[in-house]
Amino acid sequence: MRASGTFTVTSFVPSDLKPVPEVDTRLPMGVATIVKSFEGEITGRSTTLFTAAFDQTAGVGTYVALEAFDGAVGGREGTFNFVHSAATSGDDRVNEFFAIAPSSGTGALAGIRGGGGLAVDGDGTHRIWFDFDFDAVPADGAQ
Repeated sequence: MRASGTFTVTSFVPSDLKPVPEVDTRLPMGVATIVKSFEGEITGRSTTLFTAAFDQTAGVGTYVALEAFDGAVGGREGTFNFVHSAATSGDDRVNEFFAIAPSSGTGALAGIRGGGGLAVDGDGTHRIWFDFDFDAVPADGAQ
């Protein structure tokens, strides 16, 4: 199955968290927490732990994000985790990875599994989709 929607970032809070010991590389590393709001076939909100090695001036770098989603996907309500990452050399999106965390679903989303993707339109609209199905018997026994 596939469900798609759009999202907006409603909060982006940088953290002072740094690896110890720090290693000096060409791209500075950073950590932030993000809150997103979703609309469409995917509705709800997520909280995100966001890490990046990124040069703001050049627009070059990579990120890894772990999200906790609370809402509905294709009309089924619950929660689950998903992870995604990508890199950019300025005007592209490469080396993408997107996966739903196994056994993370609750409620009507118990047993959800699969992947998906993210895209940003030229006008700045952020799009998301999940390509998903469900375990035959969800880990928590929900039907």
